[in-house]
Order: sequence, then C-alpha cells, then structure tokens
Amino acid sequence: MALEVGIVGLPSSGKSTLFHALTGARATGDVGMAAIPDPRLSRLAGVIHPRKVTPAAIRIVEVRGTGPELLGNLRQVDALLVVLDGFSGTRVPADDLETLRLELLVADRDHVERRLERVAKQAKSGDLKLKQEVAELERVLAHVDAGGTLADWPGDPPEELEPLTTKPLLAVENGPGGIDLKLEAELAELGDEAAEFREGASALEEVVRRLSEELGLISFFTAGDKETRAWTLRRGQSALEAAATIHSDIARGFIRCEVIRWDDLVEAGSHAEAARAGLQRLEGKTYEVQDGDVLNVRFNV
Repeated sequence: MALEVGIVGLPSSGKSTLFHALTGARATGDVGMAAIPDPRLSRLAGVIHPRKVTPAAIRIVEVRGTGPELLGNLRQVDALLVVLDGFSGTRVPADDLETLRLELLVADRDHVERRLERVAKQAKSGDLKLKQEVAELERVLAHVDAGGTLADWPGDPPEELEPLTTKPLLAVENGPGGIDLKLEAELAELGDEAAEFREGASALEEVVRRLSEELGLISFFTAGDKETRAWTLRRGQSALEAAATIHSDIARGFIRCEVIRWDDLVEAGSHAEAARAGLQRLEGKTYEVQDGDVLNVRFNV
C-alpha cells in the first residue's frame, strides 16, 4: 500500500489550498498524488527517449473530521503535514504548532489509558500474554505522565496503540514568512506553463523532498522505450519489494533483476552499452535496493 501523508491544521489555515497546490489535477476528492521532483529522471529520459515519463509520487490526504474522528483518521496516515496560519495576523504559527504537538501527546496518553483499561479487564482471565501487555502499558503510561512521548519511548511501543507522536511531522507556514499557498495553488493549475511565471523552482518542491526524507524513502527507476519511471521504496527494502511496487505479478514471478546505477546508464548511453562495459549486474530477491538504482526485473508467471 502506498504511503500516505495527512494534511492537518486549524480552520482557514490553508489546508485545502496546500492540498490542491501539491496535487493539482491529480486529486480525487480528499486524496491526490504529489510528484517528487528528481532531475535524474529527466536525464535518464534524455538517453532512453521513452514515449512517457512518470515521476515518483507521494499520496496526499486532506484529513477531515473533528475530535475523536479526526484523531482516528490521523492514525491511518504515515506522516503529518501541518499548515500554519502566517497570513491573517491573528495567529502565532510557532504557538499553533506547539499546541498541536501537545494535542497529539494528550491524544496518545488517552489512547494508552483506554487500551490499558480494556486489556486489564481481559487479563483477569489469567492469559499470560495479556498480563505482559498490561505491565508494558503501565510502564508506557508512567513514561507519558512523566512528560515523555511515545516517540522517545525506549524500544517499539505496542502495535495496537498506533501512536501519533511517533509520526514524522513537517510544518508549512502559509504566509510571508513561509510559502504563499494561494499563489502556489494558482500556479499549479497552469501546469507546465507555471515555469514562465516563476523566478526559480516551486517552493513546494522542497516540501515534497522533505516529506520523502522524513518517510525514509529512496527512488529507483525503470527505464524502457514505452515508459521511464521513478518509484519510491522505503530505505532498506529489497529487490522483491521493489518488484511488488511495480506490479504484484512481477513479484510473484520474480527470477532476477538487472541493476545499473542511473549515472552509469546515462554515461553509457544505452542498456546495451552499459552491459558491454560491465556496468550492469544481476541481483536476487534479497538485494537491498539503493537510491538511484535502475532495475529491470526478470520474471515469469
């Protein structure tokens, strides 16, 4: 399943504006895709000359709801993108960010307490596993009550908690001190023509790059005549997991994958020349994919 970033913020802070600026025409309802800028992709395309070029992307969700519903929806995303009001003159962005962090901490504390109450009742049956969870939850609750967060809890917190304070959090100030989201949304509607009205790169490109870093993502490429494409993968994942990212059938029939560094392919000028120069190698399912790898998966189904 694709990783999801949830956009949150106070009312009228610019959540919807940021959502549309990031996703543009790629949005459907409250979900859209934000392309990850990567100059390596265009350089590969300049060598391969494919009919289609597709950048990697991150799934963006405009998180809706209030109270428990909002918190429940936040637990489903992998990272939080917080919009702060820096334009109205009625808010202090740094204070709003600190308030949000406190609300996440309180929500996690309440979640631990409710889980503890429920499991403690179940543990009266004498189940050893439940008793062990009760003991751990008691330690976690004491840690939070002492001012800690689940993010700094030693070891992994119980899986059932789905903590909010452990999620990567990136803040975007909407206003003169940050990013003019209204302008960025208007430029996003222009598509490729937006470059004519910019003095440099989009300010949102840096936001997407930072999200990619916070999520621990790397990019790998597939480079063919029909399509040259960038894909995302969690750092440390394998060639088999990369194959599954491309298509489940490819993973199911995985045999081997041909691997070449993107810059070696660009310098060689083609896959054939790269192979002749000994720059291409075969790897198995467990190979740890590196950022910038170009993969050609051999498979049979």
